[in-house]
Amino acid sequence: MNQEHHTDDKSGNYVAEPSCPPLPSTNTGVVSVISPHYCAPYPVDLTIVRKVLKLTHDNYDVLDVNGNIVFTIKDEMTFLHHHRVLRDPAGVAIVTVYEKIKSMHRRFNVFKGDSKDMKDLIFTAKQSHMIQWTTKLDVFLASDTKKDVCDFKVKGNWLERSCIIYAGEPGDKDEDGASSRVIAQMKKKHTVDSVVLGKDTFNVTVYPNIDYAFIIALITVLDAVNDARAES
Repeated sequence: MNQEHHTDDKSGNYVAEPSCPPLPSTNTGVVSVISPHYCAPYPVDLTIVRKVLKLTHDNYDVLDVNGNIVFTIKDEMTFLHHHRVLRDPAGVAIVTVYEKIKSMHRRFNVFKGDSKDMKDLIFTAKQSHMIQWTTKLDVFLASDTKKDVCDFKVKGNWLERSCIIYAGEPGDKDEDGASSRVIAQMKKKHTVDSVVLGKDTFNVTVYPNIDYAFIIALITVLDAVNDARAES
């Protein structure tokens, strides 16, 4: 199996290399939400490392299979808002996640860069139900004005810190009759470091042609929901 590594394109941007042959799929359409730059024609394997013993807010590194930093995620606080920012290795904000105040279903707005202007809204994610034993998120793209049916679905297991991400509602079919499909999965990795060094580690597999920055943004929202549940 070939190991993933990274190169720089002519513009100096990070470009992921394949980690293994493409997974079989009956629907190979490209899913680009944040940027096509983050879509690869092969599976992308990432590792999220969370330092849980820090006294400050949680910080995360997102690594490729060679240990190179692809993204960082940080909890940040302003005078009025607590939010999370997904950044590239150079520290440039890719998206910012804000929780919407006074919402019946816990709802998060995800904006381009470090903006919080509605014109820069990329997508909204909300809990499927007010009370639920497992974490389920309905995800609506900003371009979806009707919002009758979610564009993506996240089904997570809070205790195991795992999740499956679907394009469309699981079990539903799109206008072409195609069923919803799994586009990414996350599982917690149990290591010595997680016990001794206070680090939680999660393995993420992003399927071919899927925007992996978008997947990490969704996992960031899911983690924010889980943290809120733990505090309540």
